[in-house]
Amino acid sequence: MNNVNSLECTTTRGTEAKRRRPRDRLGSRRETRGDLQSADTTATGDTVDKSAEKPDAEAPLRSILEPPTSDVGDVDREQPTETVLVLGSGYAGTGAIKRLEARLDENAVLTWVSNVEHHLLLHETHRLIRNPNAREWITVPIEEIKQPETRFVHGEVTNIDTAERAVELDDGSTIGYDYLVVALGSRTAFFGVDGLEEYALTLDSLDDALAIHDALEAAMDGASEDDPARVIVGGAGLAGVQCAGEIAAFRDGHGASLEITLVEGHAHVHPNNDPELQGRIRKQLRERDIELETGRFVRGVDETMVHFEDEGELEYDVLLWTGGITARHTVEMLPGDIEHRHRVPVSSTFETGDDRVFTVGDSAFIPGEGDPMPPTAQAARQAAAVAAENVVRTMRDRPLETWSYEDRGTLVSVGDATIAHDVTGIPLTTFGGPAARFLKRTVTAVWLARVASLTRAIRIW
Repeated sequence: MNNVNSLECTTTRGTEAKRRRPRDRLGSRRETRGDLQSADTTATGDTVDKSAEKPDAEAPLRSILEPPTSDVGDVDREQPTETVLVLGSGYAGTGAIKRLEARLDENAVLTWVSNVEHHLLLHETHRLIRNPNAREWITVPIEEIKQPETRFVHGEVTNIDTAERAVELDDGSTIGYDYLVVALGSRTAFFGVDGLEEYALTLDSLDDALAIHDALEAAMDGASEDDPARVIVGGAGLAGVQCAGEIAAFRDGHGASLEITLVEGHAHVHPNNDPELQGRIRKQLRERDIELETGRFVRGVDETMVHFEDEGELEYDVLLWTGGITARHTVEMLPGDIEHRHRVPVSSTFETGDDRVFTVGDSAFIPGEGDPMPPTAQAARQAAAVAAENVVRTMRDRPLETWSYEDRGTLVSVGDATIAHDVTGIPLTTFGGPAARFLKRTVTAVWLARVASLTRAIRIW
């Protein structure tokens, strides 16, 4: 990937001015942390240091998840208590919490804030479209993830005041911090298309996925072979492809009269990717009687019609939009020129304009040629480990790590089929069948074992 380290990054820390104490109006009692864990503990979602040159029994599966990091040296246990605050419980937020729990010592208080009380396996959320009971394995309660010493606060972030080092929540409370990790994720981008936000369903959350299921059931009830319900999925990236495949599985499982159309403005599905992978995806979609409309950009939407820039139109009963994402509005309060779909520009150390604030995942963007931090689960997990490590290094005045994205392959589901492409450590370029399905499920299981438990991981089988 070109220019992933295009910004010059600080690698050493001088003596800082005396730190201000954070104001925490949710409670003045300070908790202390337990014993420092080993840096290479696998339950943290982290791999061991490559410099140790130990054989990796889980390779190549382990390599899909997390990059290695190195030790930061001895802990100075005479330092005053400081608060590290993490916002968000997606892949980046959860990964950052697990790394910080392993790396911080008893002189730090770790607080975790999220607007939901679970970690959602967003790359598997499409499964709920067919089977709402899948929520039992694609959501992990926060209490199963965090250590007892980590404080969790359920709330929506409404303001980030970097001058006061404080985060405001929707209930009016304020949490102070010394160091902040922003991993608030993304929301659907509508690109100013008239009517799109008003009429389209989205897939940003657990509730969104369940709403899609309910909409399909309602459409199915009023449909017949002579008058089938029409379902349009806008956007043929991985999210759109997987949703269309799951809708087809729902149709086939219920014997429903549904016509499914996948619409993409670019010329190919999964735009700007390997033609071999695009061809495999297209083949799987056609085998499931999913109509493809490529090269058609949406101009507007009303209650029953999707209107295209080429003046054509399609009628729909259910419209699902997966055509892009943008960062949440809250990150616009962070320092820096917010651009590139409202994501915060950061260096390859994940520092923002404030060296006590780190931003990671879909909230962040590393300026340069192309997008060196794609909005994917594997990128978020990789980046979270480095960002959290750099919080610890900043606290201890040590050199920071820089990060560059390592593409470890693509795994995409189309209904019950799975396509694997360019997976690290596997000699085949593109393949499907049981091996691809096993690989995708194993990657999910390894992640669950690291952030939650082996019992939780086994449940997905």
